[in-house]
Amino acid sequence: MVVLADACHHDLAPDALAFPGARWGKMATSIIIDTDPGQDDAVALLLALGSPLDILAITVVAGNVPLDLTVHNTLVVCDVANRSDVPVYAGAGGPLEGVLVTAEYVHGPTGLDGYELPDPTRHVSDGFAPDRIVELVMGHPPGEITLCTLGPLTNVALALRQEPAIAGRLAGIVMMGGGFFEGGNTTPAAEFNIFVDPMAAAEVFRAGIDIVMMPLDVTHKVLSNAARVDAFKQLGNHAGEVIAGWIDFFDRYDREKYGTDGAPLHDPCVIAYLLEPELFSGRFCNVEIETESALTRGMTVVDWWGVTDRAPNAQVMREVDADRFFALLTRTVGML
Repeated sequence: MVVLADACHHDLAPDALAFPGARWGKMATSIIIDTDPGQDDAVALLLALGSPLDILAITVVAGNVPLDLTVHNTLVVCDVANRSDVPVYAGAGGPLEGVLVTAEYVHGPTGLDGYELPDPTRHVSDGFAPDRIVELVMGHPPGEITLCTLGPLTNVALALRQEPAIAGRLAGIVMMGGGFFEGGNTTPAAEFNIFVDPMAAAEVFRAGIDIVMMPLDVTHKVLSNAARVDAFKQLGNHAGEVIAGWIDFFDRYDREKYGTDGAPLHDPCVIAYLLEPELFSGRFCNVEIETESALTRGMTVVDWWGVTDRAPNAQVMREVDADRFFALLTRTVGML
């Protein structure tokens, strides 16, 4: 299990509230990845597939694009990595409540615009993703599996509803989602993954699982500038060429929106944490999900300063060594 620290209390010095990931110990390296590709999800998948992580399954949810495309894209990415050994399971086609919100305006109509790839060489595996999450977690010893979530948390919430005991058996969840100091990227208050299914996020954050949260506050510090994209092009392999194409397309939206030198690579932060947790630092805080307000629905309300008596339930990252992050990513992709 992840070792958790004391809560964010007023009488603790700032240094006591900040933590490098290594201080807490690594999460288990047997993982399930839940995803909705999306170019940044696809880069995260390639980082994981090229790493020593033991990937038990990839479960797929609707999010950046509808479910048929996120499944297709996941299978395509596995082909790029030559990893037909990893089972891929389709999951929820929409949020627990309401209608699906997608992000083709960012990712293009396919979700993986920017580099044309052939259709996948294999089919999705039999089984419903939440069922497979339950079966894998309950079939392994407690503390052996970490759940890595790169999209809306619908599959995870459905798995918890089916078998609440998985909360106590997971080593933890490392997730990309939310924002606090950066605000939101879909509404002024809400980040996309949480906004798509805030009810699911609320259920996950209240389940008692050890959570490491990668919000916009940290992902907006890993920008794919021209030099970093060129490093992928210079690798001379197929995966590097594909990633460079994806990023060249993906960049255009965030460059225009934020006026930054490059776009944030959100989801690879999750996998990078498992490989080199010392790249990140943040605080152990309470996080609640707003599900009601018309103005702030999907907001992650982070008690960063410890102003409430709500118990901490997540390690919220805020800082990252971006140069080392991209060195890890480029090095790993270069081995595919």
